[in-house]
Amino acid sequence: MPISPWELIVVYLITITSISFCLRNDVTPEDDPRIPAIAKYFSTKGRYEEVNPHLIEDILAVNRSVLQPPFPQCREIHLTAIIRHGTRYPTAKNVKKMQKLYELVKSRASGHESWLREIKSQWTMWYTEDMDGRLVQKGMSDHKHLAVRLSKLFPSLVSEEKLRGGSIQFITSSKHRCVNSTLSFKAGLTELWDIRDQEFDHAVNDALMRFFDKCTRFLDEVDNNPTALAEMDKFKEGPEMRRVEQKIADRLGVPYNTVTADMAEAAFYMCAYEFAIKTVNSPWCRLFDEVDAQVMEYTNDLKQFWKRSYGYDINSKSSCILFHDVFSRLDKAANENLSGQQVTEAVTVQVGHAETLLPLITLLGFFKDSEALTSTNYATQTQRSFRTSQMLPYAANLLLVLYDCGGGDLRLQPLLNEKPVIFPGLAEQQASMPLYQDVKGHYRELLQGCDFEAECQLFKHPAEL
Repeated sequence: MPISPWELIVVYLITITSISFCLRNDVTPEDDPRIPAIAKYFSTKGRYEEVNPHLIEDILAVNRSVLQPPFPQCREIHLTAIIRHGTRYPTAKNVKKMQKLYELVKSRASGHESWLREIKSQWTMWYTEDMDGRLVQKGMSDHKHLAVRLSKLFPSLVSEEKLRGGSIQFITSSKHRCVNSTLSFKAGLTELWDIRDQEFDHAVNDALMRFFDKCTRFLDEVDNNPTALAEMDKFKEGPEMRRVEQKIADRLGVPYNTVTADMAEAAFYMCAYEFAIKTVNSPWCRLFDEVDAQVMEYTNDLKQFWKRSYGYDINSKSSCILFHDVFSRLDKAANENLSGQQVTEAVTVQVGHAETLLPLITLLGFFKDSEALTSTNYATQTQRSFRTSQMLPYAANLLLVLYDCGGGDLRLQPLLNEKPVIFPGLAEQQASMPLYQDVKGHYRELLQGCDFEAECQLFKHPAEL
């Protein structure tokens, strides 16, 4: 019986749909028109999904094979998770810079490209100063989804029984975005297990989660010191940044002297925030190509390196209080386990800031390159491991998992953003899961010293120098 024209059309449509579906599954994030080509350079303003691209297709996907204990009998007994808050609005300071850029584009831009017409005629400045870093809807989802993924990765620890039994502790910074991230993390678990008959407390502890505010020496020598970021300031005045500014001016059709480093930064943020908050590949993103984005990323890496990381010793030492807190929890779990008791605190969820995580990651020695980041070595730093886009997206997390492998054999596995990392200096000791005693031996000096009060007092006694 001959096929009718309508049947031919239906067959054709089904075939085309099937082909496009197959092709869609082969599309990498880099090819996806919904994702800005520069998204992987957004530094601390980046989405968690750019660090873990498999989450773009399935936000709850986990890969348990990354947790590879040396022996099959190993079982996890404690998890400490130190987590940055989720996606947030820009701060009031950044909104002001963005407003200034928007006004320049509206009043003076003269290019004729469609994306520029879209900014001038359709896009409206919707960011307001009162948003000031508050958590957005996407930020709530970041933590809800992370909670569910951790329950899949560590089902014996992040479990309904442990939550109901009070074995999961929640600690947060007092900042609105951190408290709301903590509430969202808890909601992720209670919704997963449909818990409606019980509520779960959290503790606000700024001494732990905002230690940088309490460290007088850090505040004096770095945070409030106008010369502390000299390398970043010099780079902003240098040839790489000047070229980015000129290219932005060319694309907008405005005089070179109207686009400053602050304007370039504001434009980069505009693209990053539109994408992180609304998942929109905004016309603002067209102001940058990949070369420009790498320069912008390096500018922010310089800032983080000198203000929160290896640039100054006090940056990492300000986290001594959190470092000791983490190891005291691990010790408690280890001692309870070795004496045959139930581990009382199976999971500790601690929610803070990029400024909470980075000093601790630095104190532990992760992502330390052979050369410091400076204003003059951009060209030789293309392969650097210190890359905040990979380390510190929204909802970034450092996970420390303690395993009992039998016969007193305790091991510790570190993961950053759900991927195993290796303790620096312990590469030979069973790679990603060394003996807990070896980890403690490696950090012996910090465990015996690294006193927050002593490090953070402004003037040290000569005997301590």
